[in-house]
Amino acid sequence: MEEKLWKDHCVLLNEGEENELEIFGYKTQGWRRVLCIAGYILSCGALLLLFYWKPEWDVWANCIRCSLEEADIVLLRTTDEFQRYTWKKVTWIDLSTLALPVDSNSDGLLVADKDSVINRAVMKPQLKMRCIQVQKIRYIWDCSVKAFKKVGSLEDSNTCHTIHQKFGAGLTREEQKIRQLVCGPNAIEVEIRPVWKLLFKEILNPFYVFQAFTLTLWLSQGYIEYSMAIVILSIISVVLTIYDLRQQSTKLHNLVEEHNKVQVTVCTKNEGCKELESCYLVPGDMFLLDGKKFSLPCDAVLIDGSCIVNEGMLTGESIPVTKTPLPHVESPMPWKTHSMEDYRRHVLFCGTEVIQMKPTGRGPARAVVLQTGFNTAKGDLVRSILYPKPVNFKLYRDALKFILGLSAIGVFGLIYTVCVFVSHKKPVADVMTMALLLLTAAVPPAIPAALTTGTVYAQRRLKKKKIFCISPQRINICGQINLVCFDKTGTLTEDGLDLWGIIPSEGSRFQKIHKFPSSTPLPWGPMCGAMASCHSLVALDKKIQGDPLDFKMFEGTHWELDDSRTAQHVAGALNTCIVRPGPKASSAPVEGIAILHQFPFSSGLQRMSVVSQKIGEEQYDLYMKGAPEIVSSFCRQETVPVNFLKELKTYTSQGFRVIALAHKVLNLGKDVDMSNLEREEAESGLVFLGLLVMENRLKQETKPVLQELAAAHIRSIMVTGDNLQTAVTVARNAGMIHTGSRVILIEANEPEGSAPAAIAWRLAEDSKANTAAAPDVCANTEEKITLEGETCNYHFAMNGKSYQVIVKHFYNLLPKILVNATVFARMSPGQKSTLVEEFQKLNYYVGMCGDGANDCGALKMAHAGISLSEQEASVASPFTSQIPNIQCVPELIREGRAALVSSFAVVKYLALYGLIQFVGTALLFWQLQIFGNYQYLIQDVIITLLVCLTMSLTEPYPKLAPYRPPGQLISPPLLLSIILNVCFTIIMQTCGFLLVKQQPWYVALDDQRHCSPGNQTVSPGSPGGNGTSSGAQSTVLSYEDTTLWPLSSINCIIVAFVFSKGKPFRKPIYTNYVFSVLLALQLAICLFLFLADIDAVYSDMQFLCTPMIWRVYVLLMILVTFCISFFTEDVILQNKQLWLLIKAWSGYQSKSQYRKWQRIVQRDPDWPPVNTKDFAAKSTDEIYINPTYEHSDRD
Repeated sequence: MEEKLWKDHCVLLNEGEENELEIFGYKTQGWRRVLCIAGYILSCGALLLLFYWKPEWDVWANCIRCSLEEADIVLLRTTDEFQRYTWKKVTWIDLSTLALPVDSNSDGLLVADKDSVINRAVMKPQLKMRCIQVQKIRYIWDCSVKAFKKVGSLEDSNTCHTIHQKFGAGLTREEQKIRQLVCGPNAIEVEIRPVWKLLFKEILNPFYVFQAFTLTLWLSQGYIEYSMAIVILSIISVVLTIYDLRQQSTKLHNLVEEHNKVQVTVCTKNEGCKELESCYLVPGDMFLLDGKKFSLPCDAVLIDGSCIVNEGMLTGESIPVTKTPLPHVESPMPWKTHSMEDYRRHVLFCGTEVIQMKPTGRGPARAVVLQTGFNTAKGDLVRSILYPKPVNFKLYRDALKFILGLSAIGVFGLIYTVCVFVSHKKPVADVMTMALLLLTAAVPPAIPAALTTGTVYAQRRLKKKKIFCISPQRINICGQINLVCFDKTGTLTEDGLDLWGIIPSEGSRFQKIHKFPSSTPLPWGPMCGAMASCHSLVALDKKIQGDPLDFKMFEGTHWELDDSRTAQHVAGALNTCIVRPGPKASSAPVEGIAILHQFPFSSGLQRMSVVSQKIGEEQYDLYMKGAPEIVSSFCRQETVPVNFLKELKTYTSQGFRVIALAHKVLNLGKDVDMSNLEREEAESGLVFLGLLVMENRLKQETKPVLQELAAAHIRSIMVTGDNLQTAVTVARNAGMIHTGSRVILIEANEPEGSAPAAIAWRLAEDSKANTAAAPDVCANTEEKITLEGETCNYHFAMNGKSYQVIVKHFYNLLPKILVNATVFARMSPGQKSTLVEEFQKLNYYVGMCGDGANDCGALKMAHAGISLSEQEASVASPFTSQIPNIQCVPELIREGRAALVSSFAVVKYLALYGLIQFVGTALLFWQLQIFGNYQYLIQDVIITLLVCLTMSLTEPYPKLAPYRPPGQLISPPLLLSIILNVCFTIIMQTCGFLLVKQQPWYVALDDQRHCSPGNQTVSPGSPGGNGTSSGAQSTVLSYEDTTLWPLSSINCIIVAFVFSKGKPFRKPIYTNYVFSVLLALQLAICLFLFLADIDAVYSDMQFLCTPMIWRVYVLLMILVTFCISFFTEDVILQNKQLWLLIKAWSGYQSKSQYRKWQRIVQRDPDWPPVNTKDFAAKSTDEIYINPTYEHSDRD
């Protein structure tokens, strides 16, 4: 019973998706509400503020638990490790306001689509439905399954046939109205947040609330000038933050606003077509693409005609993509499953630009609305910007623990103060004020803000280097990266492939190679026909655009592409692209070739094909190109040369990119409808034409960058869609696999019949090694690679198919393989994402560098995804580099390391500053005294504030160190640094405090301030001053105060200098000119105030005059402290070798998973297996679900 109640009370929203949430049902209770309101009033709003910070407490206090069906409030909790809470009110949608047909109240369906959630959500006869809005998405209560379901999309269960049949003619007027009311407007609305809202959100931050509490205390003590300085600085900080947030809000609003007001021609069933503003579009609407260029206002599936779109906004790559209509076929499978992972070729995504339409003979191109508003692809990206996923990084978790630790010290100070002041019988008000003053001194409220200063400066430097960042928090994480995955084509190698040669095949034998460039043009034949027509190139504004590989291949034929507008009257069909022989082409017996239909390329299928017709002839031809292994499997085996694999290996082993071509004559008859052509049927029984060999040159920056990363002990991994042999060769040429290192190829196969899944380990032929025994693989000690503990010079390489089988059937072997795997070939976009995730499970900090197209999933999954794109900020990844090579990777790691070290330094400094002040104030409290107003002002504003603002300006060190900076605040070196420096401070200040009392000229309380010209004796004088009252003066003026102030102030400057260490992660301190000059000026000011025999200075600073010899003693104490502090920090705590010795002596071993597996592998005498075959113990019933990020594009 209890279990059923819990099941009704709590369910998962968006199960299995990235934005998965737990949803709990609650009902508001009157008497609880009254009690809470009373609590708000009695606590003067403090309870309300607490509920603002903790929304779950608000719900628990005001409501009682109930089933979701009865709930009027829902509490939402994220399912990630952060478990953040929010609450939402359940609202009602009333459909009775619409003039609906009479039968809607009976058992009739509200909308024609019987599977639609709208039909299951409506409560009859009231015609109402319950809904909630979470992160801009609307959910309605599905009465049949008792759960909230997303609206604003067409059901995925629709088949190709039902989409054509139900929505092909448009929706009825009534259904449009119902869907408009339920789904809401088709608009991605980002409000420009009002200044007052931003202001409230900012000042209600716990940091500012704590600061307001602190300032109230200071003001109550009459520290007007200091408090006003902090108030002014806080106002400047808040204004700048609000201005920045407002700018971001305006920028995002302007980015999405233009797509909310697009005019579209919508067809209504039985009423014809009319122009509408796009915000009125609903899922299921059918609209026309009438020839003009425009940005799509929704996600839609193309049902008739074809078009060319620019998806640069989504992928960061501005290559035109051809979209084909959804086939009109009878199939029980949902339409996405029917199209497999290639369903995207039929979908027009919101925000992408339609640049060319190709209508059919039936009229203009038509599309059905799939998703509207924030449910669209663009809406999803905007939501990811509005609601970014929090970064799970130890630094931010440790900062909270750190503040709690300082708070504990503050509480100790509070108890100490109460004891001292009560023992002196001081009024309760004074006791509490002073106790709270000491509590706030220990916890600098600027620590959270200080963590971001290094990041802000790093982001600014990265921008100058043309590296743009949409997630600044990740810059610190870049400092921890120890593994980088690289895409190959366009990332490690040149984007534009060069055509190297063609090996035609005739009579199942390879013919003589035709090399490029060549003095003789390519002779006419099926091979030439395939190269001229099997591509997705388009002529836009008299310029050929498309995939670089297609472009190079077409260029090699010397044929020309007709602008489709002038070619529309040729060959009778409208949906046509014409290619003709150019003046430099070899003579051909054809006027040209009309490309009638395209089966586009996709990463998953690794092939593309076209249906074409020679002008003036009736015969139809199908040409295919793609990965040689795939294309050969579609060919009749008698047409494939016997030495096909050997020939393929000859070229792939030299690093060439090899594409296979095939051909087939289609018997279609006259006036056939190409859109209904089945791909599987057409692409069968082909004739193998030959191989196209393309040279994929390494970018000149690739090798030096990979060498730099290897020297810094950062692993480099290649993850590509290309052939395995090509990938291994490129990895060798690039230096990922060192000379003398062995490559072990892993081949895994799915179970076949009774035979279980198998995994084979084979030494690559080009590995010059003795394969007799496994230990020999590790024999060559001269060339061992020691990457973070790896001591074996072997590398595993595999393709996507084998990787998938290993994940499914040999998952226990995966960690052992991954710690030494270097090359992953023929990887689909989804496999790239899961690979990054598997590396993260081994506790690697993973960087991913790709071209932003089919790497989107992996770029988002990695700790630091870097997209090489021409766009300023591709929404495909957290980082976008306009430098089109991998130089940006070490640059980003350098900046990340510098930002991380700077963040730690500032936090350490702030902790020390707080504790230095805490110790000095605690000593003065012993005799019921306190530092003066201006004394605090100089310490807090002139020294600390300026140090915090400029300490992080130091630039990164140009050479990457072979180890990473510590990744956590709570680590032995850092904690020891703070503890030891606090000890030095306590010793120094206590010595000063006690020694001054022993001096012959010392008196307990004195109003003498003036110094005689000779400074030998202390002469009496009137106690002028800046105190707010005579009481305040007597609590400041003392020899102890005059001694402790220079000791604590100059100590703050000392720790700022000591903590600003340069090498190995930052440049030396003197290169940070602003910071160095400021430290020198601060030191000069402190010495001047302490040493100057000027009455006005002493009067304002509330100092007493001391003999010069005593001042020299004070300076000697400071000098000794500096020497000890500098030696401790630089020679002991920052000594990497010393810590390694301590670790070795104590037997400490890294807890990182990858380190553990490296140790296991090293101890295993039978690893790595070579020339062996293993079988899965049993065929597993568990099905591995691959969270594929489907994207059809090139490698």
